[in-house]
Amino acid sequence: MKKAWKITGAIIGIILVVVLLRGCVMTSYLIPSSGMENSLFQGERILVNKWSYGLRLPLMALWNYHRWGDSPVEKEDIIVFNNPANLSESVISRREVFISRCIGVPGDTLLIDSLFSVIPSEKNAPDQKFLYAYPRKKEKQLDSLLTLLSICDNCLMGQDSIKNVRSFSRYEYYLLEQAMNGNCWIKLLDKKDSIEALRPLIVPGKGKAVRVYPWNRTLLRNTLVLHENKQAEIKNDTLYIEGKPVQHCYFTKDYYWVSANNSINLSDSRLFGFVPKDHIIGKASLIWFSKESDTGLFGGYRWKRFFSPVQ
Repeated sequence: MKKAWKITGAIIGIILVVVLLRGCVMTSYLIPSSGMENSLFQGERILVNKWSYGLRLPLMALWNYHRWGDSPVEKEDIIVFNNPANLSESVISRREVFISRCIGVPGDTLLIDSLFSVIPSEKNAPDQKFLYAYPRKKEKQLDSLLTLLSICDNCLMGQDSIKNVRSFSRYEYYLLEQAMNGNCWIKLLDKKDSIEALRPLIVPGKGKAVRVYPWNRTLLRNTLVLHENKQAEIKNDTLYIEGKPVQHCYFTKDYYWVSANNSINLSDSRLFGFVPKDHIIGKASLIWFSKESDTGLFGGYRWKRFFSPVQ
């Protein structure tokens, strides 16, 4: 009987340790999509450090939001957070879990286009992807060019009855343009977003004022309603907070702007807006499992990525 109690106690102890580690130190998450390639691949499993920005105490349904050892999120960190736009679940920690790269911290001014895509400060960044359209009847010809130029992993992004759409970096487009000898039938999808159409977007910080403009008032209104518990509405092109017209907003939390690595994937701030600090779980720190999909039990393992840091 005494031996049975010892075994039972040991099992209970192990379970408690695992629960504490998972709730307060590290937890594992599955990467569900290709939005963070080439940093993280679909199907990989990662460890998330819950102490990177201070521990957000679990059981938020009991004592709301508290964080021990609070520290700021850094630019370019890949962070794991709860869905900021989930209106059906009042408890933050029970909402869906997302992962993205932080590209804007409180007080930053980001240059955005009409679709709220952030324009990198390095205007000629070779890895930045843009959408291009071309005639559907040229699909086979383009496939041949891509093979000839060794442009790999370039999938069809969309199509209509006349044209197809793919994404290319500036360098890839340059190679295609040269290969066509001045008769390039691949065109930038949307030329409306010229430099004149770009707008500055300020990421809100605790206690700081943000000016209201036509291009950000809906985003600010949504942030105030969702995360600041304020009554806010837009009437006659004017933002009203608690029934009063305003030209500036003040916030009680720090916010972040996040982006997927793959610009075509919209599961980032372009979809759900600013991410409040109280929604952040931790920093993606380590890949502990990596395997290609549909490769069977004994194949497709990316052994070099096992136990490698997330970058």
